Amino acid sequence: MTGELVVGLVVNPVAGLGGAAGLKGSDGADVQRAALARGATPRAGERAARAVRTLLSRRPGVRLVTVPGPMGEDGVRAAGADCDVVRPPHAGPGSVTTAEDTRRAVRALAGVDLLLFAGGDGTARDVLDAVAGLGGQAPPVLGIPAGVKVYSGCFAVSPAAAGFLAAGFDGRSTAEAEVVDLDEEGYRRGAVGPRLYGSLRVPAARAALSGRKTGSSGTEPATVEGIAREVVARMRPGVRYVLGPGATTRAVGRALGLATTLLGVDVVELAPGGTAGAASGGGSGAGRLVAADVSEAELLGLVTGRPAVVVLSVIGGQGFVLGRGNQQVSPCVLAAVLGGRREGDALGEVLVVLATQQKLAALKGRPLLADSGDEDLDRTLRGHVRVITGYRESTIYRMCTASEEYDG
Repeated sequence: MTGELVVGLVVNPVAGLGGAAGLKGSDGADVQRAALARGATPRAGERAARAVRTLLSRRPGVRLVTVPGPMGEDGVRAAGADCDVVRPPHAGPGSVTTAEDTRRAVRALAGVDLLLFAGGDGTARDVLDAVAGLGGQAPPVLGIPAGVKVYSGCFAVSPAAAGFLAAGFDGRSTAEAEVVDLDEEGYRRGAVGPRLYGSLRVPAARAALSGRKTGSSGTEPATVEGIAREVVARMRPGVRYVLGPGATTRAVGRALGLATTLLGVDVVELAPGGTAGAASGGGSGAGRLVAADVSEAELLGLVTGRPAVVVLSVIGGQGFVLGRGNQQVSPCVLAAVLGGRREGDALGEVLVVLATQQKLAALKGRPLLADSGDEDLDRTLRGHVRVITGYRESTIYRMCTASEEYDG
C-alpha cells in the first residue's frame, strides 16, 4: 500500500467513567463528578493510545492529526508517536469534555482521510451531528470503543482492531454503520430503549466491527427461566455469586426469590438453610441478596479473600461477555475471583457464561469476546468455555480476547 494516509483522532476523555462506578453511563457533569468521587479512572486516552500503537506498527508512514490535550494529543504522545495538532475554533482552555467540544474537534479535522474517535454511543452521536454538517467534506470515521455500553455498529471490536482497520484502509472502501444510543436517565431506571439516530460511513470490514447490539425480545421466557434454573441448581453454599447485567441474570435472582437489578451488578448467595435444588424448582427464599447495584470498589471488597463466581450473559449481536456494560467486573475483580477459586476448579467453575441457543446461533460462528481492559488477563480467559443455554443444557463455545487477531 503506497501513499500517505492522514488519520485524525478525537478522544472523549470522560467516556466510560461511569462504568466501573456502577452509574451505567457517563453523560453529564454530575455523573462524571460522581464517578470520579467513586474512584473511577479515565481510560479513553489509554484505549486511544492502544489503537494508535497498532496503527503505526502496521503502517508506520501514517500522518496523525489531532486536537490538543486529553481530546487527542495526550493519547498520541502516550503511544510514543508524533502528530500535527489543530486547535478547533472557540475551544476552551485545558481539559474539555462537552459534546460541543467533540463536535468542534470533528469539524476541525474534516480534511483527514479517516477519523478515529474514542468514546461510546454518546460520542458517536456527537460525531454524527458534526459530520452531518460537513457534506461532501465529511471523512469516513471509525470508533475506538471506550464507553460504557457501545451498542452502535460504528465501533471496532477493540482498540487494537481499530488501529488494524485504520492501517488497512484504502481511502475508498466504506460501508454504512448505525449509530444508536439510550436515554441514560431512563436506562438507570431500568428502561432499555435503544434509539436509532442515523448512520456513519466506516471502513468496510465487517469482521472487525462490533456490529449493532441486538436485544432478546424474540426469546421465549421459558428459555431464560430454564437457564436460570440450571444456574441455581449448580450453586454451592458459602460461595458469593456476582450477577452481571441483563434479563437472563435477573432471572437467576428471581429463581432465588430475590429482586435483583436489570442493569446493575448484584451479589447473591444461598440463604442459610436454602438449597440450590429448591431454588431451581421455583422455590422462593432460597437466596440472600448480599449487595445490589454495586460499583467496582464495592464488588472487589465483597469477593476478595472468599470463594466467588461471576455469572455473565452474552450481548446479543456482538458476542461480548466482558467489557460492555459490566465494567464493574474489572480486571482486579476478576483477578480476585480467579485467585480465590478452589484447587482443581476449572475456569468454568468461577466464570459462568449464559446465552440462549438463539443468541449463539446469531453469532454465526464468531467467538465470544473479552475486553476487560487488561489484555493479559483476557488472554487467561480465552479458549473454549461452557455456555449454559437451558435447564440441563449447555454447549462448548470459543471465547477470545477482542484484540486477539489484531495485536501489532
